[in-house]
Amino acid sequence: MKNLKVLSLSFLLTVPAALAQTAPGNPEVISPVQDGVLLPETGAQAAREAGRFVYDKPTPENTIFLFIDHQVGLVSGIRDFTSLAEYRNNVVGLAKIAKALNIPVLLTSSNAQWQNGDTLPELRQIFPNETIYRRTGIINAYEDPTFRKALQDMVQKTGRRHIVISGVTLGTCVSFPTLSMLQDGYRVYPVVDASGAWSRYEAEVAMQRMTRAGAELHSVFALGAELQADWKKPSATAMLAPFRENLPEYGLVLDNFWNNYGQKVVPDPFKP
Repeated sequence: MKNLKVLSLSFLLTVPAALAQTAPGNPEVISPVQDGVLLPETGAQAAREAGRFVYDKPTPENTIFLFIDHQVGLVSGIRDFTSLAEYRNNVVGLAKIAKALNIPVLLTSSNAQWQNGDTLPELRQIFPNETIYRRTGIINAYEDPTFRKALQDMVQKTGRRHIVISGVTLGTCVSFPTLSMLQDGYRVYPVVDASGAWSRYEAEVAMQRMTRAGAELHSVFALGAELQADWKKPSATAMLAPFRENLPEYGLVLDNFWNNYGQKVVPDPFKP
């Protein structure tokens, strides 16, 4: 559809003022399109001193994505999703979010030359120029000297210490490096619906263990919304792809909207 190629996600997620119907006696207040994101009034240090939670959220400027052992052989053993297609779709959506927001990524595989198989071809296609760090026995990626050095070099170069991590299994590929990185002072966000498990028991135990240690569990498209923060930002256009293509529940909403309009031009309220 031509319209989807030229209009930003900011419009797609906003009801145009011209279409708003205001009932008598029920006025509406539409926030100015010039408004930006408003941060909490209390600073992080003051919140800590008051014993409050600090919302030190991931942003496109402070985050690194880790993709751990998303390999064709290992994926076949996942049993906590209704289908492997759902899991695979979430992993691809997460990768597209990182790509759309230009967030640095690190990819690693375990024993790819033997039984576990190679990295998912979709990840290799989305990140064709990224090095894949192929571990040859060490299970915890953060305990692998080569991968650890790659992460530390990226942290030193970029100053980023918020780590978004996904892996083929929550109980090993995700939880082990998460616990290690928390000990070293990173803020870690395991993406649970882009990570699988051999069983629901494994997934539940891993999530409880990581949460108790201080990790903040996340899901793919909630994370995408948190990173985008404001659909008026320029990155909204690039972020259209994962939300439309890999969140079918919402992609169908978008397609239905534009199919109903056909070739009719709908004014963009964010343009002068």
